[in-house]
Amino acid sequence: MNQQPAISVAELDLGAAGPRLRPAPGAAEVAPGDVYALVRVDGRPAATVLGRYEEGEDPAEVLAALAAQRVADAATPRTDAERRAAEGPGPDGPPPSASVVVATRERPGSLARALDSLLAQDHPDHELVVVDNAPRTSATRDLVRVRYAGRVRYVREDRPGLAAAHNAGVAAAGGEVLAFTDDDVIADPHWLTALATPFAADPGLGCVTGLILPARLTTPAQILLESHGGFAKGFAPRLYDPARPPADEPLFPFTAGSFGSGANMAFRASALRRAGGFDPATGTGTAARGGDDLYAFVAVLAAGHRLRYAPGALVWHHHRETWQDLENQAYGYGAGLTAYLTATMVRRPALLPALLARLPRGLAHARTMTAERGGSQGGGVPGEHGTRHHPWPASLSRLERRGMLYGPLGYLRARLSRGAGR
Repeated sequence: MNQQPAISVAELDLGAAGPRLRPAPGAAEVAPGDVYALVRVDGRPAATVLGRYEEGEDPAEVLAALAAQRVADAATPRTDAERRAAEGPGPDGPPPSASVVVATRERPGSLARALDSLLAQDHPDHELVVVDNAPRTSATRDLVRVRYAGRVRYVREDRPGLAAAHNAGVAAAGGEVLAFTDDDVIADPHWLTALATPFAADPGLGCVTGLILPARLTTPAQILLESHGGFAKGFAPRLYDPARPPADEPLFPFTAGSFGSGANMAFRASALRRAGGFDPATGTGTAARGGDDLYAFVAVLAAGHRLRYAPGALVWHHHRETWQDLENQAYGYGAGLTAYLTATMVRRPALLPALLARLPRGLAHARTMTAERGGSQGGGVPGEHGTRHHPWPASLSRLERRGMLYGPLGYLRARLSRGAGR
């Protein structure tokens, strides 16, 4: 893979006093060259921008000039009805109590960084639960019980797999809202409040997902992933209602990857528990390789609950750094997609007719999703889907397709392994 310079990651605040630029949480100081910035307007995440400044220039002024058009483009007028449906009703009081579950395995350094950010949340009533998944050493337990004694709860889950770890967190948690994030994120101080507040305003809401942006863009693998979308779902709030399927998503609800990602999601505790929690035969750490979050999204929607995407709930994600990491991720995405669909058919057979009806269009969608993606001739903003600023190698597309073929087998293997089918 061709080497390319690192891209600085920053936050750009546009205010009456003039633009202010600072490094993103966990990122290095902004340096001359390319800068990827989250643009905030009145503190609210509004857009991303990619710009370049040279030595002697003011990077805040350079990026602000570029950001003005992007913010204007993002603020496309809507009808009052569309705006209300997307943004949802305002809260009548404080957000509901919340439990934050972080599953981890042998990564105490990144876990500590994540916990420090979670302890700085402005949510008034929350607890932190760390689930130590199939540990080989005592490093995670020692970290939580010594450095975070009395502030973070420790749960051990010996059955490997992200879904099993999440289910252990669900069993231990006491909040009305159960939020989940990964051990490789830094959470914005307002993250949990923004994620939990919509539940207070909408009794029919079962799940909320949020915005995921890159904490660093220092390696070619990180830059390539983010330039083809990364984990970002944009800056427009959106409501997914099974009673009113979105017209622009004919495969709904089976295009669960468009709803959000497991590094930034929350569920109404009662809704998730009634839906049976996460399928323990899915997720990283199992033969299925992934799909635990996608399964949970569809399970909650299938039960009649709504799902809301709230871009104000922001976490900064430390993407994997190497080419091998990216290859593993591509294969895992493909496997997780078809593994979750298999899990849905096995555990929710009532959805089978709807899934089969969408299958031809779904196969066409999968071919398009894994096609070789070329580079654009102009600029591109990492994290903005479809810019294709950096060519997506055919080898990664092939790995995604191979993962899709493997996913059902991986799920069945995981399900048949000891205890995974429970």
